[in-house]
Amino acid sequence: MSTSSDIIIIDTTMRDGEQSPGASMTHNEKLALADLLEGMGVDVIEAGFPAASAGDFAAVSEIARRSKEAVICGLARSTEGDIDRCGAAVRHAARPRIHTFISTSPVHMKHKLKMGANAVLEAVGRSVSQARNLVPDFVWSPEESSRSEFVFLCKCIDAAITSGATTINIPDTGGFSHPEEYGRLIRRLREAIPDSDKVIWSTHCHNDLGLAVANSIAGVQNGARQVECTINGLGERAGNAALEEVVMAFNVRGDDLPFGSRIDTTKLSSASHMVSRITGFPVQFNKAIVGKNAFAHESGIHQDGMLKNAETYEIMKPEDVGVSKTSLVMGKHSGRHAFRDKLESLGYDLDQDAVNEAFKRFKDLADRKKHVFDDDLIALVDDQLSAMGERITFESLRVVAGSVGPQTADIALTVDDEHHSVEHEGKGPVDAVFNAIKAIVPHQGKLDLYQVHAVTGGTDAQAKVTVRLKGEGIMATGQSSDPDTLVASAKAYIHALNKLEARRLKRLAA
Repeated sequence: MSTSSDIIIIDTTMRDGEQSPGASMTHNEKLALADLLEGMGVDVIEAGFPAASAGDFAAVSEIARRSKEAVICGLARSTEGDIDRCGAAVRHAARPRIHTFISTSPVHMKHKLKMGANAVLEAVGRSVSQARNLVPDFVWSPEESSRSEFVFLCKCIDAAITSGATTINIPDTGGFSHPEEYGRLIRRLREAIPDSDKVIWSTHCHNDLGLAVANSIAGVQNGARQVECTINGLGERAGNAALEEVVMAFNVRGDDLPFGSRIDTTKLSSASHMVSRITGFPVQFNKAIVGKNAFAHESGIHQDGMLKNAETYEIMKPEDVGVSKTSLVMGKHSGRHAFRDKLESLGYDLDQDAVNEAFKRFKDLADRKKHVFDDDLIALVDDQLSAMGERITFESLRVVAGSVGPQTADIALTVDDEHHSVEHEGKGPVDAVFNAIKAIVPHQGKLDLYQVHAVTGGTDAQAKVTVRLKGEGIMATGQSSDPDTLVASAKAYIHALNKLEARRLKRLAA
């Protein structure tokens, strides 16, 4: 095993995470997320798949230009065009990297690639050699490593190392492996392959069996020194290893896991909120590290223990991951300076115009709501940031509801800077609201999910609504909050619709 305890953290939220259905990100959202990731100490940012679209290429290129310390990586298939495109996108980075891959499992080679073993082996050497002529730092991945034949997998990895790869990534692409098996695979490969000590070994684990973090840790225990992960565990199907869980496992269990990273853990909560806002994917309440209930205690036994000593039921401090201990400090008499300080303590870095807008919205909320909690402020600012740059924006809503129909919604929207209003009926107030929006902005999206929960307690709590639209093989998720559930529903639907239309245009452009 390697004696080094420094673990390289590579975040692939903007690449693998964005491939999650409905999780598409805009150009500006990617830039903001990249800034946060670099600021929190992420070593490598896998910023996208440059050959996928002009939008992906532009985002990776701009992130590369803006980067200061982090390695900026792009993904490429083992084709000449993909690798050249990737090299062109990352070349402006202070520390550029190309990551290319090809499948090595029998089922993938037969049904996906339709290539024989010799052809795959030849593609490995050719693609690595091409990439090495473009950048000095290069990663190669055998897709579906955990279901590949070991002898063939060794041949491919040996070819990649011989051709100049600097990092070998071992993906459990289907989330098939378990910790003992995955750790053993890393160890066997390092023992069997010549010159294995000349490269960095990396993990890339999916969460189909709920084992992505455990598998990643097992890989590190057996010699891997890089972990590919995502904020909130975002990713295809059941997602990837969650960055916050991997990092805090090392931080909390240093007694048995003597590994460290450069991550500023106090920014984990902010990163989680940003990714949830950008993608529209809510974080489950009982999510480890960053979930709403991660530091909440309701059981009388637990509360008694906490009052006596917090260590009885908390293995880490809330402040360690950027969760504020205060729950109620703001009200309608709070000033602008205190408000800005509060936002900074919650992890927001807004310019003056954005602060002014947020302060106005806060005052409006404080007039409508007796108590304004931290979660209310987070929802308020996230809602404001989500609406920035959208072509469809909410203006006003009036709804007639009740047991005597018909239920109607009178809504006003701005679409491409033009005012529109319409009144529409529905089979209930929410249906009327959504029908009215669709009358103004016709589209093919079908409602795939509608979910409501309270941001805080009390009858005056803000409602947080999640809407997922699906159409033409594309999914988009939107979120919004408001003390009025129907207003929150309208804003969430509009948020999802903006993302659905943006993704449809992105597909057409590609």
